[in-house]
Amino acid sequence: MVQQGIVLGHIIFKNGIELDKAMVELIVKLPPPTNVKGISQFLGHVGFYRRFIKDFPKISKPLYELLVKDAKFVWDEKC
Repeated sequence: MVQQGIVLGHIIFKNGIELDKAMVELIVKLPPPTNVKGISQFLGHVGFYRRFIKDFPKISKPLYELLVKDAKFVWDEKC
């Protein structure tokens, strides 16, 4: 029987679940979003791993604020 495997970017062990490091590297190498659609796509990618990111809501708040209707798109240091 298989002792571990990768399923949807997660490494599944007999004793638990862990994030695949290759997926982390892929997310880190993504270019910064340049528009609202890019922000939405980025949050979709990283939201899949939110359970592994400590304080995800606090960290991602500046990005979600860019998705508010009629918000001006300003990519700043907070983002």
